[in-house]
Amino acid sequence: MAETFQASVIATFGRQLIVRDGGGREMRARPFGRALTVVCGDEVRCRIDAHHDEVHVIEVLPRRTALYRAGSRGASEPIVANLTELLVMLAPLPAPELFVIDRYLAAARSAGVSAALILNKIDLGIDATLRAALESYAAAPYEIVHCSAQTGEGLAALRARLTPGAVAALVGQSGVGKSSLVRYLVPRAEIEIGALARTRDGRHTTSAARRFDLEHGAALIDSPGVRDFTPAAAMLDERTLGFPEVERLASACRFKDCRHMREPGCAVRAAAESGLFGARRYESYRRLRRLRDEQSALHRAPA
Repeated sequence: MAETFQASVIATFGRQLIVRDGGGREMRARPFGRALTVVCGDEVRCRIDAHHDEVHVIEVLPRRTALYRAGSRGASEPIVANLTELLVMLAPLPAPELFVIDRYLAAARSAGVSAALILNKIDLGIDATLRAALESYAAAPYEIVHCSAQTGEGLAALRARLTPGAVAALVGQSGVGKSSLVRYLVPRAEIEIGALARTRDGRHTTSAARRFDLEHGAALIDSPGVRDFTPAAAMLDERTLGFPEVERLASACRFKDCRHMREPGCAVRAAAESGLFGARRYESYRRLRRLRDEQSALHRAPA
């Protein structure tokens, strides 16, 4: 039987992977079998198929943390693994999809991963709507890093907060400037990944996610821009859905199993009605609660 070795998944291209072994050697690989789901950030066990000149990933080692989305029929699908922090990027333009941002933040908190907001393009100015949204996030509370990849403002502070040993995943909708930010943090990013991202016939593939090691010992996982994100219902905290405001207020609810929707004596709903819990954030919670119910029902339905 072929000898196996442990490696880290540093990029995914559909079912194609790039792995790095303990000696720093990087190579293309693929999961062995359709049932095996491998994502960027995974620690895996591999073996070399010398007959076909391929590296096979045969096992995914236990994940310390993972971010999950909803797949077909409500199933949970990992999208990135073994991260310590989620950086959710937004900008004045394009207009932020705030409910999508809320879902990323909820998924991270439910997974035990800290999260922060990265506000790029601050040179464009912040209008009243965005300012109100930022105030609600700060009250939650979430850290908000203001920066501009165009002018350089705030970028040094962003780099400094990625401490040695941290593995931060960067997500956000298309157009917010993620690529510019990655180029600042990892100047050689395109050079490092370029050759390995080519297929055997020389064409480039589109990366689903890629990990870059920073000079001071942190790592950054860059994911592609998205228009929507639906977290996996089964992975959300059942009572709070990952909303820190709900977590803070729920202890005062009349019923311990309160869903914070229509129940009498609900402290969360009372706070929303009085303005102590922002109306938009509470509506986001309600939408996610309904979505979780829909996913759960779909998952329970017979095939």
